[in-house]
This record gives sequence, C-alpha cells and structure tokens, in this order.
Amino acid sequence: MRRSTLCLILAVAGRSAAAETVVTYNDQIRPLFREHCLKCHGEDEQKADLNLSTFAGVMKGGSGGEAVVAGRASAGLLFEAITAEDDGERMPPKKPPLPREQIELVRVWIQGGLRESSGSESMVAARDIGFKPAVQDLANGPPPMPRDLPKVTVPSSRRPLPVIALAASPRAPLLAVAGQEHVRLVDSASRETVGILPFPEGQPNVIRFSRDGHVLMVAGGKPVQSGSVVLYDVTSGKRLAQIGDETDAVLAADLSPDQKLVALGGSGKIVKVFDTATGRQIYKLTKHTDWVTAVAFSPDGEKLATADRAGGLHLWDARGGGILLTLAEHKAAVRALSWRSDSRMLASGGEDGLIVWWDAKDGWPAVTMPNAHPPDRPPGQYGKLANGVLALTFGPKGELLSAGRDGRFTLWSDAGRKLSTHQSEGGLPLQVAVSLDGKTLISGDEAGRLQFESAVP
Repeated sequence: MRRSTLCLILAVAGRSAAAETVVTYNDQIRPLFREHCLKCHGEDEQKADLNLSTFAGVMKGGSGGEAVVAGRASAGLLFEAITAEDDGERMPPKKPPLPREQIELVRVWIQGGLRESSGSESMVAARDIGFKPAVQDLANGPPPMPRDLPKVTVPSSRRPLPVIALAASPRAPLLAVAGQEHVRLVDSASRETVGILPFPEGQPNVIRFSRDGHVLMVAGGKPVQSGSVVLYDVTSGKRLAQIGDETDAVLAADLSPDQKLVALGGSGKIVKVFDTATGRQIYKLTKHTDWVTAVAFSPDGEKLATADRAGGLHLWDARGGGILLTLAEHKAAVRALSWRSDSRMLASGGEDGLIVWWDAKDGWPAVTMPNAHPPDRPPGQYGKLANGVLALTFGPKGELLSAGRDGRFTLWSDAGRKLSTHQSEGGLPLQVAVSLDGKTLISGDEAGRLQFESAVP
C-alpha cells in the first residue's frame, strides 16, 4: 500500500461507520491476515475453528463466538485478540504486537461495515445522527442573572482549588465555578465575578444549571464524612433545598429537566433518585460494580444515564428506574457524560482515551473516537502514557467540547470531526463549558483558572 493512502486512512481512523475512506477485506485485510494469521487460522489449520483466509470464514466466526461485529470493533473477538495488553492473550502468539498502522486498518475496516471489496456495501445500516435543535419551552422573562446576592466570606487558602466543577447557564451569559466551600458566579461576557454562593457542605464536585437557568444544583461534600446536593435560586442566591445525607462526598449528580428529581452517586456504587419537593428517595439503581462517576438526565426527561469507575455505562427509565440499555464500549473509568439538547445523542468519555457518541434510541455507538486526547511523549520517556478524557459537554449547536490528559481541550462536530483544539495554559484542563451563544469555549484547569477561546478556528 502506498504511504500516502495509509496516512489518509489513519487520519480518518477515529470515525465510525461513516468513515469516508473505504477499507476492504480483499484489498487490505486479507494481505494483513496472510502476513500474520493464516498459519494458525487458514486453510490448513483452523485453531478455535476460525478461518481467516476467506471473507466467509471471517463472517462465520469460530468456536469462541463472533470474530467481528460490523460497526463495533470492540465487540468482536478478533480485535480484542490483536489489541490485548497481556502477552499471553494477544495474537499472534509469541510475537510482538501488530504495528499500530495495521491495527488501525483492521479497526477502520470493522467500523466501516466489513466490506468485502470496493463494490460491496457497508454492513452497518445508515443512520441520521445530525443535530436537529429541539424546541425549548423555557420560562419567559429576562435571562436569570444574580442580583444583589448576600456577601460571602470565602475561606482562605494557600492556592486556588482546581476547577473540579464548571457549568454554563443555558439561558444567560453566566458560569458557575467550583471553589473551596463556595461556588463563584462569573459573567461569561465580561469575565467578572458577579456573585458567590456558599457551600459549607465542603467541596463542590458537580455543578449543573436547570434547563431554564433559574436553579443551580451543587453536589459534593467532605470525603469519608458527608455528602449532599443543594439547590440554589440563581437570581437571589437563596437555598431552595438540600437533598441526600450520604456518608461520603457525592461524586456524580444531576437535576431532571422538570426539576422534580435529583440523582446522585459516589463511592457507594449506588445511584439514588430523590423527589426534590419532599427530599424522599424515589428509587435506587444497584447495577454498578464500582464507584459511580457520572450521572445525566436526558433533556427530554425520559432517560437517565449513569456510569462508573470500571467503565460500566447504563441507560435507565428516568421515572421508574427500569434498565433500558447497557452501553458496553469503555474499558476504563467513564469520567464524563453529556446529552445533546435534542436527546438523540449521549456522549461519554473515559480514562481509556475513548469518546463515544451513542444513539440513545438503540444504544448504538454511532461515532467512536479512540485516542481522542493523545499526549505528547516527553523526550527520553518510554512506556504507556496516560491518555484519558477528563471532561466533555455538548454545545448549543450540537458540537462537543472535550478535555483530556494531553493538556488540551478540543471541539468536535456532530459527526466526530475535529474542529479546533487548544492547549491549556494552566496544566490539565479538568472541566469544560460552551457559552450560551456557542461562540466561546471555556476550560477550567488544575491551577484554578478559567481559559476562554474562540470556537471559530
């Protein structure tokens, strides 16, 4: 294969079934199998009853199950075998791993729909994942901005708290930024602090605005001591409710679009859902096997997405708590979840470096972006580098903003195409937000600073 063609394929390797470059079994994959695999999985010998020498043999699979699943590389045994980190499990056996370029070819071929030849159709059905703005029934009146909030004495500290939590109002030019035992309200246009909300419960780990922008949810607490969720009136700063009485800090939480439910989770591995009017627990979700790291209600209020430190990700019926779908793609902690405003797409990002755009209708990974935030390798450093996605959020136009361990925050189109990327000036960018008009990207870093960048390259 010519090097220029290979480079083009790798450039679009992050795209899902809609990949523009066609990789086929006959042209690229069978020669690769012949080089590495056919001695054990060819016409003469078929270990595990798997024959990779013909397209039909690959489609048939082996005694262990399906070798490939069209559109989902991670769901088939073949890709799992050639990417296994354990030397005893990885294929081909007793040999170095396949070159990264060849692994990417296999992945692009599977994600692109397992085409046999250049004249073959993709086995992945086409789906419309384009963004269609939802009609929002928001409260009338001026944008909810703080007015004459009571003065708050901020606890003194040697250095600012890292921006552990950050949110942008969907109705006003307003940001809410986590601080030590308080939340700072910032005018995103003037970039001036316009108010402080006290959070004596401890460290704010999660901040969310209500869909109408009038209510701010702050969740957190003191590790191994206490945790809860507090609701504030944005305009007056008044505390509206305190929900939950946990024995550890709340790590994940969200407020339902109608403001009637609060979901929270943390180290207890359980998601609890409360009635905001009474503070009474309505139901709990017990399917997670590790700490709950992210919780998000869909904008239409019909679904609740929850994720954990082991890579588990589930969709639930938001009203009754019944399981709808299990979304299996992440291999490490899921750090962030975000719903697109039309409720059609759910984005997830994790410590495995993967971003997935999920079709919420059937749980299909419509777009997958592995290695979304690859770090630069320092001179003289060897081994595996941390490549995690730390935060992500959808913007008002369906674009997705993410931040990662590469020290950058990146804007993606609704089809997973990189639009722009920015280097964080204060170390790791821990949280991200998009302004009300979609024109400004904001990141909060480990040094406690906000950085503003234009969404237009």
